[in-house]
Amino acid sequence: MAVRVAISELKGRRVGRVLTKMGRVSREQVHQALAKQLAGRKEGKRTLLGEIMVELGLVTPLDVNEALAGQKGMEWVDLDDYEVTPDLLEAVPASTAMAYQVMPISFDASSKKLTIAMTTADNFRAVDDLQLLMGFKVTACVADEEQVVRCLKEHYSGSQESVSNLVEEIASDEKLALLDGRGESIDLDAVLEAAADNKVVHLLNLVLMQAIRDKASDIHFEPFEDEFKMRYRIDGVLYEMVPPPKYLATPIASRIKVMANLDIAERRLPQDGRIELVVSGNPVDLRVSVLPTMYGESVVLRVLDRSNTKLSLDAVGFREDDLETVEELIRKPNGIIIVTGPTGSGKTTTLYAALNELNKIETKILTAEDPVEYDIDGLCQCQINTDVGMTFARCLRSFLRQDPDIILVGEIRDIETAQIAVQASLTGHLVFSTLHTNDAPSSIIRLVDLGMEPFLLTATIEAIIAQRLVRLICTKCKEQFVPSESQLMEVDLRPEDVEGRTFFRGRGCEACNKSSYRGRMALFEILKMDDEIRELVMHNASTQVIRMEAKKRGMRSLRETGLLSIFEGQTTIDEVVRETIVEE
Repeated sequence: MAVRVAISELKGRRVGRVLTKMGRVSREQVHQALAKQLAGRKEGKRTLLGEIMVELGLVTPLDVNEALAGQKGMEWVDLDDYEVTPDLLEAVPASTAMAYQVMPISFDASSKKLTIAMTTADNFRAVDDLQLLMGFKVTACVADEEQVVRCLKEHYSGSQESVSNLVEEIASDEKLALLDGRGESIDLDAVLEAAADNKVVHLLNLVLMQAIRDKASDIHFEPFEDEFKMRYRIDGVLYEMVPPPKYLATPIASRIKVMANLDIAERRLPQDGRIELVVSGNPVDLRVSVLPTMYGESVVLRVLDRSNTKLSLDAVGFREDDLETVEELIRKPNGIIIVTGPTGSGKTTTLYAALNELNKIETKILTAEDPVEYDIDGLCQCQINTDVGMTFARCLRSFLRQDPDIILVGEIRDIETAQIAVQASLTGHLVFSTLHTNDAPSSIIRLVDLGMEPFLLTATIEAIIAQRLVRLICTKCKEQFVPSESQLMEVDLRPEDVEGRTFFRGRGCEACNKSSYRGRMALFEILKMDDEIRELVMHNASTQVIRMEAKKRGMRSLRETGLLSIFEGQTTIDEVVRETIVEE
């Protein structure tokens, strides 16, 4: 017979003991299950005691979930005993409730105390995230998963929140409208009150959830003279959301600062911070950058969805022959491998994928990054902080005393960093780094311009990989088409060159937000240093001469890689033209 037991009596105890105290099993039955568990372990099976009890028919899965909740110190609730009121549904918006699979069961607006029912006691991050997102004091209970799913469907499925509806609602809010025209004269208490306003919190959470769901890489909040813009970047292109009233710029910036533990009172200096969330079970880091402008603070959030990043060389997008070349290069005992391209071209992801491949127990890998984008087990990652003198050069100098095998330098920005990278390579280390140049051959001239001696470059550099990201045609609305002569001329082709070839484009549909594209792929150009190329570098040959020689020796340029992707129906002429330069 089931017994009502105080949570304090169950917390921290073993599952068998909890179930006994709850009156679901006898001691003899627990010993029977333990004996079966022990016998299984001798055969190499590792089965949880709760699972064994369910298998033996001693308890139900529901009993086990209730016991696990008690073990974690959480109340087990029956959602049929609770009335779902409008203020509860208003306290936790649909997007948040659905993303975290939680049902609000009580809310006190005056003390901001919220009680939620979760499907499992393991979902502890939901409590932390809701406290961060909503600013509430959250208490969690556990309920039957079927009940939670049913309640969410019943009370939230019809309330399809949209940013535009919420913006309209805020525009008619008289209390928030009092901020209009206050500008910089607004006092701190009024800012804090507005930042904690339920509608402001809801709007920000909805924008965050929508951006994460749509796989946006950045979210921009920008104040201008007459308006306040919200935009997010998907597949490298910015899209604008419905702009909220201009007077929300300060409350939204302040709300983000609260979440990122930044100084709300400081509105004159740039600030950087970080917000960590777990949305729909996936860890998401938001890197926060606050920049004071003429009309208020511009805030940009970089979304780092770790579940979305495929850190393996197979998944980065190398063509088969390029992949073989890269795998051979990263297994060299020493030398420098440089990945080059503009900001946001995926250089860091490529380097992380290479390090992930090399991340073995017998290899010591050190990284100096600004900032550290992804935490990877097994790597010693250092954050650059120029304010306290922790520069790339200084970090790198210390690295050489840490007995590494492989070193990653986030970026070669000056001659000092370049010299230490060369020194590290000459003393038997493999060094990875990035540069900002248009293509692989021009990286050599860039390093010479920094002040590097050509003979040192030829002695250390093994390869330079240039990279660009182009958008993929949306598979849902992909269609064949015949490009015009002017379109072909943009990629230096004539109609007779493409006879028998099929070209594709996207029509634009709901799945791709009418953009015709969904997702991105990388284009690569790999310049391997061999004796002939080294000879040219030693004699200070121009970029053009190096490029011509490299192409003779089998280098496929970014434009040529792009053409192959067009012919394979993966991307369009427009994308390749936008991202690659014509070789003279």
